[in-house]
Amino acid sequence: MLKPSYTYKLTLSYDGTNYCGWQVQPNAVSIQEVIETSLEKLLGTRPKLHSSGRTDAGVHALAQVAHMKLDTPIDYKTIQYKMNCLLPKDISIQHFEEADPSFHARFSAVGKTYTYYIHTSKVVDPFTHRFRTHIRFPLDLPLMEKAAELFVGTYDFTSFANEANKGSAKNNPIKTIYSLKIDEIPGGISLTFCGNGFLYKMVRNIVGALLKVGSHKLPIEEIPKIFAARDRKKAPMAASPKGLFLVSVEY
Repeated sequence: MLKPSYTYKLTLSYDGTNYCGWQVQPNAVSIQEVIETSLEKLLGTRPKLHSSGRTDAGVHALAQVAHMKLDTPIDYKTIQYKMNCLLPKDISIQHFEEADPSFHARFSAVGKTYTYYIHTSKVVDPFTHRFRTHIRFPLDLPLMEKAAELFVGTYDFTSFANEANKGSAKNNPIKTIYSLKIDEIPGGISLTFCGNGFLYKMVRNIVGALLKVGSHKLPIEEIPKIFAARDRKKAPMAASPKGLFLVSVEY
């Protein structure tokens, strides 16, 4: 007879500055490791957390989603409170709830939203520098907006994915970006991506390309050629991780 299984969904916020990213790695501290360690202290067993996707070293999240399965039910509201007491101040559990047994943080997701923040003022803001990429050269925003339109739609994003021969980039490099909006904000700009999924470092690589276009170092006409090449080496360097936030995961 099969044991009953209970699925729990966690919605997390974190400042990724001091971590090697979401995924557990040897000789480095990850967000997954810190959360699983806290759960082990409270549950007496170490559950395996599955996230909606791994965020890189230095990347932040407003609403990362993860799930775990347990053999016995738990008082998840009390666990949430106790976890937020145990966790470092740069990680918090925003929501903790029981989910349908079929729920999977990654495979049940139908869309994600990321926002990338860029600080364009001459002087670094000491209150936001951990969460903004500082660009010291002028940017042509109308040209960047025109280039951003070339990324909206369904395309093979191999040229904008690191590790193109591994994982999802190898199995299914075709993704759909529903919208890519550039907004002026106090002290800089933000770029908001909404799509059905994103490959490894895809957002940062696209931002890197748009920054090259905005600084007149990459002709906008080169973007379709980069897509067609299906070669990461043809695209510009990725933008810094510290300006990137996982904003939400849609189910």
